[in-house]
Amino acid sequence: MYACTCFTFLLFWRMIEVIYNLGIFLYKVLILLSAPFNRKARLFAKGRKGWRRHLARAMEPGGNYVWFHCASLGEFEQGRPVMEELRRLSPEYKILLTFFSPSGFEVRKNYAGAQLVCYLPLDTRRNVKSFYEIVKPVKAIFIKYEFWYHYLTVAKKRGIPVYIISAIFRPGQFFFRTGPFAKWYRKALAGVRHFFVQNAESEKLLSEIGLSNVTISGDTRFDRVASLAVNAKEIPLIEKFKSGSPLVVTGSSWPHDEELVIRFINQSDGIKFIIAPHEVSGPNLKRIKESLKKPFVLYSELGGSDAASLDVVIIDSVGLLSSLYRYGEVAYIGGGFGAGIHNILEAATFGRPVIFGPNYKKFKEANELRAIGGAFPVSNYEELERNLSNLLENSVKLHELSALIKNYVERNGGATKIILNRVFGI
Repeated sequence: MYACTCFTFLLFWRMIEVIYNLGIFLYKVLILLSAPFNRKARLFAKGRKGWRRHLARAMEPGGNYVWFHCASLGEFEQGRPVMEELRRLSPEYKILLTFFSPSGFEVRKNYAGAQLVCYLPLDTRRNVKSFYEIVKPVKAIFIKYEFWYHYLTVAKKRGIPVYIISAIFRPGQFFFRTGPFAKWYRKALAGVRHFFVQNAESEKLLSEIGLSNVTISGDTRFDRVASLAVNAKEIPLIEKFKSGSPLVVTGSSWPHDEELVIRFINQSDGIKFIIAPHEVSGPNLKRIKESLKKPFVLYSELGGSDAASLDVVIIDSVGLLSSLYRYGEVAYIGGGFGAGIHNILEAATFGRPVIFGPNYKKFKEANELRAIGGAFPVSNYEELERNLSNLLENSVKLHELSALIKNYVERNGGATKIILNRVFGI
């Protein structure tokens, strides 16, 4: 009877794994079918074509590889301080960096901080076996998310220690639900050697499903943005454009964000604006330009203009935003009317109050900054106008807020040191 029960249980578990594998297969089929019509799908498929051959050729035989995995660009920024400090303190390690998303890989495929950057092969048992046989990582570090079942369970069987850093868990996530599939998928978490989480709630949630190998280390992005503030580029053209006027920097904006901000721009006087849209394609820039009633210029054309006489600079390139925040008095961060806000810490590290749309509550730093008075969520134009006007018209309040926000960023640093000490003993 006992043997029959065990067999039934194992069969049921196996069926769930088959369903998971089928889901991965269908995802691959969907990508391939979408590739001719969708650029991201095309990059996703092309980037993984012949990956075994390319990876085997690129790997250095006998290399002491530490594998870092990021879903996309945001997670890369969280992993970056750990990678760079590891290379500085222990150069004997080589770094393999993988991305799941084209939006991360295409931007950081030439990242000099890693010996090799590539796409993560899809999570099939065959792919995972080949990946580990080629790479032979001494350690694996997953950043924030990406709990791939086969990568984690096979790593445990092969004795490869896996660490999750800057992780944040919420009650609604799949692991903490009831039901057989959730219980099965929790097996993946058992493949993690240690969790480095951002807050006490995450530690509590993991404890409730029997996982105690947890350290509250905080978010490595605080270390990253602190280094950005120290190493921020000076941009003389922006200094000339600003010419002592108050400046609002709009970063990573989407159309709904831009609609609100441009309405404010068109009704304001004596204030300068920078718009750094999330999408810098021609059609999007054209839409922004056609909406503006104030003198503007593209950043690429700023050098040939009378910069001081203009009211708006539209950033038509990537890589500048983190240094632009230093020149502003206030920052508006995009994404809050969509899936969620973009990185607000890049502005906060310079002591800039931040304004963003209503979809921010899953972001710990946004909630904490709001609680201390350094962040201002808005749901409509009237709220945006009120908050921007109150901030820009009160220089004393701005100065006080700047000190408060800088202190918040400084207090939350140190996660990189905690992680490196625990994982590498350095």
